[in-house]
Amino acid sequence: MQSLDLFQFNRHANSFGAFMTLLDKKLFLFDIDGTISVGDTLFDGTLDLLHYIDSIGGKAYFITNNSTKSTSSYIEKFAKWNIPTTANQFMTAGYVSMKYLQNNFGKGKIYVVGTKSYIKELRANGLNITEEADDDVVAVMIAFDDEVTYDKLYKACKLLSEKDIPYIGTNPDLCCPAPFGFVPDCGSICAMVDNSVGRKPLYIGKPNRLMVDLCVQDSGFSYDETVVVGDRLYTDIAVGINAGVETIAVLTGETTQEEIDETTLFYPSYVFKDVKWLTYCLEKKLVDRTLIL
Repeated sequence: MQSLDLFQFNRHANSFGAFMTLLDKKLFLFDIDGTISVGDTLFDGTLDLLHYIDSIGGKAYFITNNSTKSTSSYIEKFAKWNIPTTANQFMTAGYVSMKYLQNNFGKGKIYVVGTKSYIKELRANGLNITEEADDDVVAVMIAFDDEVTYDKLYKACKLLSEKDIPYIGTNPDLCCPAPFGFVPDCGSICAMVDNSVGRKPLYIGKPNRLMVDLCVQDSGFSYDETVVVGDRLYTDIAVGINAGVETIAVLTGETTQEEIDETTLFYPSYVFKDVKWLTYCLEKKLVDRTLIL
């Protein structure tokens, strides 16, 4: 039998009243990069964990701040891992940000810093997107952009300095996993603009609770039956706390055990080394069923 120190359990991390325990969870909301995979490599234990969720009559959704991939591309990627999925199981920062733009700006012209594929997707969904610092721009949005140039940032700074218009970011992540370590994410790109114009964006992705709310509504499960699983305190764990659900941190991505020990804002309900140990503990029922008070 494995030692119980494979995970940590914090009974008093959150003050939301009495929760059901981890063994009673039915709706699992997974971050992707750094949590269940890195690049094209699926972490050991992920398939077993998804099978476990199926076996208890639960559902798995995937909430990611990656704004470069479409839902169809995620379905294709998961199929290569032999994981069948449907479109409603994916909630991306890019998708939620698109919905925000549609609901708030209609046909207004929006300057976007983003990849060619993301800009194409926004336009295909009826949004009036420009890549120029036009006089009639009504908002600026920055997404993750691995094609970013100084010219794109210059135009964003010009618009935000000369016009009092909304400034939006798809997600606040500072870095994202790469096979060799990490590379800058949307939050780091925004930081260059923030430091230049003295403004910070409204971030639509995690830790904004909207992603969790949409998944709960779609799934039919309750907030008490929901748990968020992720590798970052300030996005994954924070979004769970903001939505009033329990959280699991895994140590296969950005966050370290030392950072968890030192945090006062985003302490997870549970900490596991990786999804493999999470699966082991769930299958062997190594988490007690006492209510968290």
